[in-house]
Amino acid sequence: MNKAQIKSRIRKLRAEIDRIRYQYHVLDRPDVTDEVYDSLMHELRALEAENPEFASPTSPSQRVGGVPLEKFEKVRHATRQWSFDDVFGFAELKAWDEKVRRLYNKQPVTPSVSLEYVCELKIDGLKVILTYEKGKLIRGATRGDGVIGENITENLKTIQSIPLELTQPVTCTVVGEVWLSKSELARINRERAIKEEALFANTRNAAAGAVRQLNPKIAASRKLDSFIYDIDQVSSQDGTVIEFPSTQIAELNLLRDWGFKVNTHYQLCHDVSEIEKYYQEWAPKRDAQDYNIDGVVIKANSRAIQEALGYTGKSPRWGVAYKFPAQRVTTAVENIQVQVGRTGALTPVAHLRPVSVAGSTVSRATLHNEDEIRRLDVRIGDTVVIQKAGDVIPEVVEVVKNLRTGKEKKFHMPTLCPICGGPVKRQETGDKRHGKESAAHYCLNPKCYAIERERIIHFVSKKGFNIDGMGEKIVEQLMEEGLVSNFADIFELTVGDLEPLERFAEKSAANLVGAIKHSKQIELPKFLYALGIRHVGEETALLVTGNLRMVTSDKIKNLGDVIDIFSQVSVDSWLQIKGIGRKSAESLQEWFNSVENLKILKKMKELGVEVNLPQMRAAGQRLRGKTFVLTGMLERFTRDEAKDMIRRAGGDVTSSVSGKTDFVVAGKDPGSKHDKAKEWGVKIINEEEFIKLIQ
Repeated sequence: MNKAQIKSRIRKLRAEIDRIRYQYHVLDRPDVTDEVYDSLMHELRALEAENPEFASPTSPSQRVGGVPLEKFEKVRHATRQWSFDDVFGFAELKAWDEKVRRLYNKQPVTPSVSLEYVCELKIDGLKVILTYEKGKLIRGATRGDGVIGENITENLKTIQSIPLELTQPVTCTVVGEVWLSKSELARINRERAIKEEALFANTRNAAAGAVRQLNPKIAASRKLDSFIYDIDQVSSQDGTVIEFPSTQIAELNLLRDWGFKVNTHYQLCHDVSEIEKYYQEWAPKRDAQDYNIDGVVIKANSRAIQEALGYTGKSPRWGVAYKFPAQRVTTAVENIQVQVGRTGALTPVAHLRPVSVAGSTVSRATLHNEDEIRRLDVRIGDTVVIQKAGDVIPEVVEVVKNLRTGKEKKFHMPTLCPICGGPVKRQETGDKRHGKESAAHYCLNPKCYAIERERIIHFVSKKGFNIDGMGEKIVEQLMEEGLVSNFADIFELTVGDLEPLERFAEKSAANLVGAIKHSKQIELPKFLYALGIRHVGEETALLVTGNLRMVTSDKIKNLGDVIDIFSQVSVDSWLQIKGIGRKSAESLQEWFNSVENLKILKKMKELGVEVNLPQMRAAGQRLRGKTFVLTGMLERFTRDEAKDMIRRAGGDVTSSVSGKTDFVVAGKDPGSKHDKAKEWGVKIINEEEFIKLIQ
């Protein structure tokens, strides 16, 4: 961007951030997540730092909060309430630490006071300031703009973890976080759903709404909780000032002694490597807590050092918030291109300015189809919100329209296939998105190169024939060399075919041929999945395999039997299998009645491919009737291996949690299924418990 474009971008970012701030802090009607706000603010601060000539004292990067609501009494804080600056990675953390140490070395602090840090969990709730006189609660307030907040005393009195009278008759002002548990949010939303009321999007919104209720009974019904973490002022019963604890840890201990609820998961760290270790330990554990955690707050442990380092115009120099990887962030759409899948579906994909989300760098996100582009009104050049949760492919969820410049370009689906130039037709998919029947554009040329490439990539994937060493680039290379044009061609490959090719040598060629030979023995459900039949995924393939008696009385012992029997099965016969819908039944019948497809299968049979029915192990019925859902990353085996173990033991695996689910197996970084399991009361087990159950 040139200077004029940078100036314009900064102006639009400031306006949008200020609008979000007003919705969030003043009206209590946030319309984006904290992560989106953080992402926009991070971009603004970076642009202002790189272009100081555009700095402004009124920029939202220079302020703490907003104007308080008029419906509550305004109160002036005895001590200004600050907010911590954020860092989003280890490199930024190191840079902050280096700056702190430079300032520390310049300050007249007693040499015996060493610079150490305390790490505390950053609770995603609502900041409150509590004032006590002679040990009795007289006022509770929100942060507001950092100088003036709102009096919400009566609502805070309903929170059982906030003491109305302290164990010591001290006069003090303390600071903490009010929060709502995940389990309580689930209960509240169930009740709101019955009443057909709008559901709360997250625990923070529900907590903020509760403490701002004019009727304290409503606040009491929400069952809020709190953690207190800071002392602003303290004096004795006769009014004399009491000496502050010398360290942050001592301060937390004193708060606990006074009767406050303190989060005990804090830790003393001597340097950034220990901070990083604490951060990495908690990042995967945060979802296991019943309260939301969005990062780690790092503070200099010594109060003398805190006082020496002081504050900037808006933040303490002695502390920082180390945010966890965001699930939602903003970035720019640089282009929109179309991919052609194995079913011929044309999928628009947003090519993005690279951005870190959920711990990985994302440069592409699916836009699904033309209807989704219209619903979002996404255009080339737009600033967009993208999300990535668990194992979900990154997707665009929102357009930040207030940042448009007028130069954004609308996107239109092509009328011809971008790969083969064949005709394109819009068809219903049988799926639903946002409550509506979904449609997609399909290339009608069955010989389209892109379709064949994606079919073969799908065929050799782990869930299919699992041919080790035959990734996307190798498939594309073999097709371009004319060695592979369909499934059967794979099983004709020899070392002599592969060795002359780029990327191959004698050993690598022999390894691939060996992997192909090893894959010739395959079980029926994996075989059906590998064929890439439209509307026939992993679960449908398993349904077919487990219910063959519904469509044929003959035994399937090999690939020849599959060809002979499946080519004779009608749509009505496929529909006899519970769980198979008409679209899947029609696709099965169409695929196994295609002369071209049967020709390929017969060639595969001649080349030694054998299809077998899965064999149950002797002790394999122990999980019969039990339904499992997998979430998160397992360490000892892949998800597919875990699924095989469950099925071989007689159990079933589904992709979504319901009241019929028996177990949710939670690995590292579990997604929303973990929360859903808690909501339904489904038993959650870890990897060790799962292994014991299987064995």
